[in-house]
Amino acid sequence: MTTYERRQTLIQLLQKQPGTRVSELANALGVSKGTVRNDLDALKEEGVLTRVHGGAVLGRSSTQYDPDIGTRYQAQSVSKLAIARKAAELVADGASIFLDASTSVYFLAQQLKNRHRLRAVTNGIDVARLLAKNSSNTVVLIGGIVTMDGSSVTGSLSEQIIRELRVQKAFVSCSGFSLTRGLTDVHLAEAELKSKALASAHEVIALVDSSKIGKEDLTSFASLAQITHIYTDSDLNDEWVVRFQQAGIAFTLCSVD
Repeated sequence: MTTYERRQTLIQLLQKQPGTRVSELANALGVSKGTVRNDLDALKEEGVLTRVHGGAVLGRSSTQYDPDIGTRYQAQSVSKLAIARKAAELVADGASIFLDASTSVYFLAQQLKNRHRLRAVTNGIDVARLLAKNSSNTVVLIGGIVTMDGSSVTGSLSEQIIRELRVQKAFVSCSGFSLTRGLTDVHLAEAELKSKALASAHEVIALVDSSKIGKEDLTSFASLAQITHIYTDSDLNDEWVVRFQQAGIAFTLCSVD
């Protein structure tokens, strides 16, 4: 379990059992009390909770925490981390980038903590908060309507802002990828925003773990011709490797070992 996953689990535990003590959290997570205290202190700095004697109390925003978000972060987390580490090699100091609000791209943002002077545009609230911790970065959180789970911003205002911007690379994920429809998403508003963002980018980098390959969702936001490079994990089966090669798709298999 990564640090991020452990902290999301910790939030869920506090949501289910308010007032749980540090010792009880440590037992539930299988870690030391010192690790739990460090996690609580970090979440306090992010405004997620308030520390009290012997434990912590969730803030108002965290009591509305959507457990589905934590589930998405944990799903295919090993693959997402492998992809993120490799894709991070594309981002140099001073780069201008667009990052979507997907969990795959959040893993990428975690790998950029040692980059400096990034000019990052995102509709992901967690992504923006993470990158803004480095004072050398310029982070633009585009405006619009906050989604119900509080993880992203969408809408016509967001799209208007994106049309005025230009970035070197756009990093996006999806809920499905196929050779006929390209990158697809279950959320219509997210797909529309991503489509506009890709038009403002010189290169489009897709982070797609192998569980999404061969699946199609409601709406397409990027055709094969728009995708510069696909990063996926080494669990991709041989049949799809051949299909990628035959279609002339530039792709990288990221080792999950």
